[in-house]
Amino acid sequence: MSDDAYGATVAKRRLARRLTELRHASGLTANHVCDQLSWGRGKVGRFEANQWKRPEMSDIRDLLRLYAVDGAERDEFEQLAVQARQRPWWRDYPDVFDNEFPGFENDASKIRVFMPLLVPGLLQTGDYMEAMLRFGARPPSWRQRAMTARRRRQEILDRTSDARPVLVAVITEASLMYHWGSKTDRREQIDHLVELSSRPGFDLRIQRFEDGPPQGMFSPVNIFDLPDGEPSIVYTETDTAVQEVSEQALVESYSRTFDRACAAALEPADTTAYLKYLAQRLE
Repeated sequence: MSDDAYGATVAKRRLARRLTELRHASGLTANHVCDQLSWGRGKVGRFEANQWKRPEMSDIRDLLRLYAVDGAERDEFEQLAVQARQRPWWRDYPDVFDNEFPGFENDASKIRVFMPLLVPGLLQTGDYMEAMLRFGARPPSWRQRAMTARRRRQEILDRTSDARPVLVAVITEASLMYHWGSKTDRREQIDHLVELSSRPGFDLRIQRFEDGPPQGMFSPVNIFDLPDGEPSIVYTETDTAVQEVSEQALVESYSRTFDRACAAALEPADTTAYLKYLAQRLE
């Protein structure tokens, strides 16, 4: 399948930020803008907080006119809005995604992920995916939709090199040692990781049992580094929610902690060798 909305999430975020900068430069308050455009109070605030799904071109043009933006700069803003309006596939899965996580993952130039107990979703085989989802409380119909959505997410790993993100993943031995499915199923998951580790732009590291408890991080974290200088964003996970972190001081803190998790894991070549050893134990 094609990346029908590649770049849309980052474009929408950048558009929100740049419209905020224009308003500040104009000296207008958000309420003043709403009044001048006969909009309801709060509309501009929602735009600037990136709390919109698809910006309306008429709204963008009204704002550009009010802020006296014209010429090449106006064209640039309108092109950004056109890109932001692309309808992404994950909008068809509101029961699976209630935030912009899949969009930032889709647009990222580099993905850094740490999972202490499970193989990251991007790296799961279908059998692993099904087994892990089965343990949840969701009904079978939801689990099937979640599996379909996860497979769509995985398509970013098969893009051409100019659009494929660099992926740095730290996993733990625990994520591979649960007894689920058959030995063949479990070995295929490990073999899949070995195959992925041979791809360009893929950096896989494992923290082993013999090296002690997971170090550096203790909860699932995804760090998305974005193209064209757009600030990075972090998503953390708990049993009940996926939390977005965009404050740059916190993002940098997570980045440093992720580096410690990498340092506590085997280097990529040693990780591949260790994965092959684990696979042999399942023969």
